[in-house]
Order: sequence, then C-alpha cells, then structure tokens
Amino acid sequence: MKFKIRKHLLKPAIQTPSPNCDERTNAEDISLLVIHNISLPPGEFGGPEIQDFFQNNLDIAAHTYFQEIAQLRVSSHLLIRRDGQVLQFVPFNLRAWHAGVSNFQGREKCNDFSIGIEMEGTDEIPYTDEQYEALADITRELMHHYPAITPDRITGHSDIAPGRKTDPGPSFDWDRYENLIAFQSS
Repeated sequence: MKFKIRKHLLKPAIQTPSPNCDERTNAEDISLLVIHNISLPPGEFGGPEIQDFFQNNLDIAAHTYFQEIAQLRVSSHLLIRRDGQVLQFVPFNLRAWHAGVSNFQGREKCNDFSIGIEMEGTDEIPYTDEQYEALADITRELMHHYPAITPDRITGHSDIAPGRKTDPGPSFDWDRYENLIAFQSS
C-alpha cells in the first residue's frame, strides 16, 4: 500500500483520535522513530481493545489484565495490525504518549521529538509480512516528510527505556526491516 502524509496525517490510515496527546515542545523537532509492540489482552490479536485502550474506553471487566492498566493514559501515533491495516491515533505534529521515561543518545523525554509506531504483536511471536511491508512503506514516507528521521534515528522502545521495556522484542527482525527500507528507498 502506498502511504502519504498530508497535514501530519497518514493517508489512507484509519483515523481514530486519542485524547492522550499534547503539543510538542518544538513542533519542528521530529527526529526519532520508535518501534513498539502491543497486544490486548496480552498475546491476543484482532480485537478492539488496543483502540479502546488508546482512547480511554477499555472495558476493565472484559479481562483481568485490563484492571492493571486501566489508570494508564497512553497512545501512539500509529498502530499496524497483523493484517497490515494502519490506524492513526495522533497527528505527527503532536506528542503521543508512547515512550514514557526514555533517553536516546543522551536526550531524555523522547516523546518530545519522536513518532511512535505500535506493531500488533508480542516480543516472542513473529510479526507478519503485511506488517513489515506497511512499516517499511510508512518509514520511507516519514523519512521523506520529516528528513531528520534517518536510519540511525530509528530505534526500539527497549533501546530508549532499557530495563523497563522489552519491545519490539527478539521477534522483530531488524535486518529484514532495514533491508525493506533500503529496497524501497532505491
């Protein structure tokens, strides 16, 4: 699928606004891409729970795990589902609340200058071909639209919050992703 950014929105992503965002400290400073994973309930795919969670509408009675996370207010810019479908929760010019306490190359508060992409998945289960293809195409468009995002400024949540976070986990094939980006860019 071909993606394009218009007015900080990814087309043709499904727009599902989250209230869990705010203004960036410097809207011109978008210079980092952070890859995450999420599944709700843990290890289950395909339901509405991730969207509900990012929109503060999670039914805590639906699963015992939801009681543990009910008080959290988080979001990401994008979610890539297992089938490659893309949802956008936060426009790229706003700060999504995805990284938490974080540090990239000595710079703290990564939410201030990053874009967060959630892959529907877990640390242990391999991601799908459709997800890698969508992520690579989106990455290429982000790098074109926000040129401060370069290959050396793409990282995992585990790299900016070591000891606290493990995603996207060992199941994420960085070599495959980097090869897809290089192929699409040529």
